[in-house]
Amino acid sequence: MFRFRPGSRRGTAVALLAATSLMLTLGGCGVDRVTPRDARGKARTDDKGGTGTRRVDCAKVKCIALTFDAGPGKDTPRLLDILKEKRVPATFFLLGRNHVDRYPRVVKRIADEGHEVANHTWSHRILTDLDEAGIREELSLTQTAVERITGHRPTLMRPPQGRTDDTVSEISKELGLAQILWSVTAKDYSTTDSALIRQRVLEQAQADGIILLHDIYDGTVPAVPSIIDELTRRGFTFVTVPELLAPGKAEPGAVYGPEKD
Repeated sequence: MFRFRPGSRRGTAVALLAATSLMLTLGGCGVDRVTPRDARGKARTDDKGGTGTRRVDCAKVKCIALTFDAGPGKDTPRLLDILKEKRVPATFFLLGRNHVDRYPRVVKRIADEGHEVANHTWSHRILTDLDEAGIREELSLTQTAVERITGHRPTLMRPPQGRTDDTVSEISKELGLAQILWSVTAKDYSTTDSALIRQRVLEQAQADGIILLHDIYDGTVPAVPSIIDELTRRGFTFVTVPELLAPGKAEPGAVYGPEKD
């Protein structure tokens, strides 16, 4: 069995590549999910939700959420430059060990520039393989580390490989974390070809989509400008995950993602 080594590009790639056959099929391991449309529909009309200044009505506008997992890394500052230039918000699901604790200034910048800072566990252990104490530790350590840097605790988390179950949901609820899955994956852990990464994203993009990328791989950040430009040309509006759900709010413990095929 592989061992994931946070901070090691090769270790990360091996871990994620080994999960390729699982990532799109597990999608929450049978746990009920809430779609963005459902989240919006269930919201009270007086619930402001979202993140304020960048909120749009995703019931009327073709919205898509750009998300990045397993950072920050050495290329994240360049990614932030691109997002700032393009005026695009994103959601960053951050790893704790060798990432949040290694790049605290980058974490602070992510928050300061209006992106959503979220939790991707401390060391990328598969949560469904752990007992309650292990799940709690993986999530709590990153919660504390992010709060120490930004002053705020994340309200969203993405379980490694998208693997979750009732126990993970219960611990997530206890810690105030909603779980966010995805609808678009470029499998950027398996290639350094930026053109291929772009192609895969564009082929899968649709309204209410959640794009999964990783800002720790060499081919990913170079692909982002053309992805943004083409999706903008197609009429998409980029939003954070909370904005995608607004006026609904992500409820702790719940699993959010696209409808299953």
